[in-house]
Amino acid sequence: MPDEITADCIIEDDRWDAAGLDALAARAVEATLRWHDIGGEVAVLGCDDARIAALNADFRGKPQPTNVLSWPSAEPAPRDPGTRPEPPDEDELGDIAIAYDTCLAEASAQHKPLAHHVTHLLVHATLHLLGYDHLDDADAQMMEATERSILRGLDIPDPYQETM
Repeated sequence: MPDEITADCIIEDDRWDAAGLDALAARAVEATLRWHDIGGEVAVLGCDDARIAALNADFRGKPQPTNVLSWPSAEPAPRDPGTRPEPPDEDELGDIAIAYDTCLAEASAQHKPLAHHVTHLLVHATLHLLGYDHLDDADAQMMEATERSILRGLDIPDPYQETM
């Protein structure tokens, strides 16, 4: 695994330029990989709801928009629920697509800065590239704890904290 960390952004929706997706992706990917003490390359596609809906239909059979999708380059190794996955033995970790419209709507509804929400989603998606999932309670708890730790290091409030 290389020591270098790279987040290459492909911007299809110009609103991502104004939102600073390049910097947000670099920060989120770097924090996630440094937390795991690994390097690697991640490609991030900044798109709109129509594009992510098409990707969601093609790859997951769900023809509606979502906030973020990820495609790991390597199949994760089997592991016990709630245990940390072994990092992939790949330089290219995978691809992420993130939808501006959905992210903006979610951030607004949750009363949080768009940059914080997008950073959280990119950390989450990068964890998926590393083999994390949330298919059962033990894995979901471990993944959320990892996200919280990484985001705390970035001075971003806990995204799972209920606000009153």
